[in-house]
Amino acid sequence: MSRIKELSKLGQSVWLDFIRRSLITSGELEALIARGVSGITSNPTIFEKAIAGSADYDEALRELVAEGKTNDEIYLALALDDIRRAADLFRPVWDATGGADGYVSLEVNPKLAGDTEGTIAEAKMLFKALDRPNVMIKVPATAEGVPAIEALIASGVNVNVTLIFSPAHYEAVVRAYIAGLEKLAAKGGDLRKVASVASFFVSRIDTAVDKKLQALGNQDLQGKAAIAGARLAYDRFRAICSWKRWERLAEKGARVQRLLWGSTGTKNPRYPDTLYVDELIGPDTVNTLPPATLEAFLDHGKAASTLRKGVKEAK
Repeated sequence: MSRIKELSKLGQSVWLDFIRRSLITSGELEALIARGVSGITSNPTIFEKAIAGSADYDEALRELVAEGKTNDEIYLALALDDIRRAADLFRPVWDATGGADGYVSLEVNPKLAGDTEGTIAEAKMLFKALDRPNVMIKVPATAEGVPAIEALIASGVNVNVTLIFSPAHYEAVVRAYIAGLEKLAAKGGDLRKVASVASFFVSRIDTAVDKKLQALGNQDLQGKAAIAGARLAYDRFRAICSWKRWERLAEKGARVQRLLWGSTGTKNPRYPDTLYVDELIGPDTVNTLPPATLEAFLDHGKAASTLRKGVKEAK
């Protein structure tokens, strides 16, 4: 059995943190889906590397340039095309899981991180342009992004909330999700049709904290802050599931906003290459993996329920 399918039995979905035209057209993505990968996340950096680092887009680029498109218009056209194609490949997963999995994520322009209304407008535009039920629009959990999340959920837009770095930050996101669902329910919307994940970034936390610990001469705690923070966030997730506000929404068909572990490739070569997979396995979660981390986990990862271990120590 594929290690990914072992994770699925433990309640965790594995998504791929990567996209490129040839991944879709070569059959490689279909092969990964057959092995258990059940979604994709993307971001502008991933697209930049894909477009600049391959010949996959050369023909499309020539056509778009000949049409007089601006750089932003060219990027948007290429990204929308890839996301639609990927979403179509994942549609059978979405159907088979009743809309629980099979999502492909596209991010709003990072320049809008401080613009609530701009974020809402672009997210709605992207969601409409993609025209697929199994896409999510990535919105950063900035001070201006959080109210945008609430408004988008209330409008029935699937949202992947990105750039979450602490349990308190995560709880603010959940509250926005719940408030959005309440507004959607109040106007008669179907809560079963809305899905969201909360992307908690992992390795970047250790990168930042480890530098400070090293300056203090403390090596014992290096490489532990990110996993501790993620486990505390999951502890809050479990508590939130018993909130009366949430229970009322769940009775109406609302889906839990799963925690998604992002930035899971290890930045420090001293750490095991599957550290942020092996240590964060539990029900109602997603782990989105860059290709190298996915291959490493398929080769030697350990599929065991680990997410609830060490919560007391983390506190």
